[in-house]
Amino acid sequence: MLILFKLSLPKLLTPFGADKTMTAVISGEADIGFMGSEASIYTYAEGATDYVVNFAQLTQRAGNFLVAREEMPGFTWDDLKGHLVLGGRKGGMPQMVFEYILKENGIDPAADLEINQNIDFGSTAAAFAEGQGDFTVEFEPGATTLESEGKGYVVASLGEDSGYVPYTAFSAKQSYIDEHPEVIQGFTNALQKGMDYVQAHTPEEIAAVIEPQFPETDLETITTIVTRYYDQDTWKSNLIFEQSSFDLLQDILESAGELEERVPYDDLVTTQFAAIAAQ
Repeated sequence: MLILFKLSLPKLLTPFGADKTMTAVISGEADIGFMGSEASIYTYAEGATDYVVNFAQLTQRAGNFLVAREEMPGFTWDDLKGHLVLGGRKGGMPQMVFEYILKENGIDPAADLEINQNIDFGSTAAAFAEGQGDFTVEFEPGATTLESEGKGYVVASLGEDSGYVPYTAFSAKQSYIDEHPEVIQGFTNALQKGMDYVQAHTPEEIAAVIEPQFPETDLETITTIVTRYYDQDTWKSNLIFEQSSFDLLQDILESAGELEERVPYDDLVTTQFAAIAAQ
């Protein structure tokens, strides 16, 4: 889910897809967007003049997991060879991260296994539960749901195996940042307080606090999900968007054939607000 903030109203919108979020930010429908930071790279590369700048990074790990039909305590990525995996759409970050991991492990995504990319993003867990595929790549709560139903087992974390990828970040147009630095700073300060809470509390405590936001999910499941993300260091302790993460993101985009020319970190990332908030 991608989030848009129109702070002058104020108003919270929840469109789906980084492309829709980016369109809303560029058009002025929203002041701040929360989305995959690859969207800012794409619009910059396309020649946007008032481009969108990332000012606060929230997550530093991909949030999806590889689920198998059986427990595989000794799993290696070579185990996927010759099998059918339910994956994501071409050009989407989940699929690009998955293919990047495969290539880093010497596996050809096109020749060494079969990846089904024709199933809707939200339907892969159900398709897997009904017998399609040997493995599936799932976000939460899909991975935990499959485990709780005894229909799948998490055997690998794409977040751990891909490295520190800036998977989600808050961003705004450069003009908005220039005109409203106090808004961006106040917003970032509030985000940092949330990160401080996460760092200072257990997954059980965090799950209890966020439980009302997920009325369709029981507390035990929420706790399992939070623990899984907590243990793999998903959330940044601060919101500083580091260049090493930005470089890795561009490595992934290049590997997927989605980026012809690398873009400058200094143009698309500002760390000044996050650095102040972290003090």
